[in-house]
Amino acid sequence: MTANILVTYASRTGSTIGVANAIGSALMDNGLQTSVYPMSDINDLSGYDAIVAGSAIREGQWLPEALDFIRAHQAVLMTKPFASFMVCMTMAMNNPKAPDMVREWMRPVRQMVKPVSEGYFAGILDISKVPTMRQRLLFRMSVLAGVWTEGDHRDWGAIRAWANSLPALLYADSPNFAAVAGSVTG
Repeated sequence: MTANILVTYASRTGSTIGVANAIGSALMDNGLQTSVYPMSDINDLSGYDAIVAGSAIREGQWLPEALDFIRAHQAVLMTKPFASFMVCMTMAMNNPKAPDMVREWMRPVRQMVKPVSEGYFAGILDISKVPTMRQRLLFRMSVLAGVWTEGDHRDWGAIRAWANSLPALLYADSPNFAAVAGSVTG
């Protein structure tokens, strides 16, 4: 028996795409058949045994298309193992309260589907890709104030560690867990 896992994402500037690809790669390295696609390309979840869904964060929220995806597929997602992740610059802040604040941003997802695991990752701050002049100005002021720095803040080790934990969580209730994720159990 081979597990077929979907890793799907919504991204604005590409940072979340990189995280989704890293998660997919780690799952494949664990011997699991894995597909990585943007949410906009997915219409049917019936061919997947488990789903990992993630979104970039804008102004403290999942992207609208990501929440629409969860809403549209809620009934199916409630019947399959499901994990979620988000990518946001708040995770790059040197603020001990940041992780608690970011966890709150997962609440709308949790209200629709119960993830077996949640991943929280910093992204890339490239001010030239920030969509509005107002937001670019706010980010520039934050950089000047030392809140964060421009650049790639993704922690590939943390992303891979979270992804490596997923097979055991996604298939914990499966009587065929050893067959589904044989390399993970040993």
